[in-house]
Amino acid sequence: MAGMTQPAGLDPSASGFRPVRVLVVDDDALVRAGLTMMLDGAAGIAVVGEAADGDEVPAAADAHGPDVVLMDLRMPRVDGITATRRLRARPRPPEIIVLTTFDTDENILHALRAGASGFLLKDTPPARIAEAVRQVAAGEPILSPRITRRLMDRVAVQAGAYAQARAALATLSPRERDVVAAIGQGRSNTETATALDMTLATVKSHVSHILTKLALDNRTQIALLAHDAGLV
Repeated sequence: MAGMTQPAGLDPSASGFRPVRVLVVDDDALVRAGLTMMLDGAAGIAVVGEAADGDEVPAAADAHGPDVVLMDLRMPRVDGITATRRLRARPRPPEIIVLTTFDTDENILHALRAGASGFLLKDTPPARIAEAVRQVAAGEPILSPRITRRLMDRVAVQAGAYAQARAALATLSPRERDVVAAIGQGRSNTETATALDMTLATVKSHVSHILTKLALDNRTQIALLAHDAGLV
């Protein structure tokens, strides 16, 4: 988009630059067409394929090798949650951004637990959707403070979730638990480094160790763990 600053590593003029490859998944042909037209006109992004239902996602991912998938939740045959879970279970899966028209739908939270890197509403401005794609491709999940907080506050903690989350935290070092809490508060790696007086490299190392120790897929699931454990 004109006037937008490109994140590091996404400068089209840089040597060896490769655009973020996007797969659009939605059962509404008009939505797919609109997203494809909008994203193909955004700097540093290329829509490489489309799928009309969740059952088409594996084949489309194999055919096009996307970096990011924009995933609808409600589809006739295989819903977006199931499609997300299946895709994230594969080796070296793409990042997934859920798109929905329902900002209070508990399915969104289920999708995050299934491995999605975040979610956006379908009425999100085009420039923000494009920026979200770049952000997720660069390793930063999309956690809208307004919507994420509303979802987390409205969804009751399932029986045993608190105890399970606290037990998981007990396997971490004190500094790793500090990082979990910071992520649960919606802080970026840079903000976490500043708040905890760490280097950015140290924060990234802690995040990597947390994901490995707890068998989690991404930072979004760390944030959900922090919520279940009562850290936020």
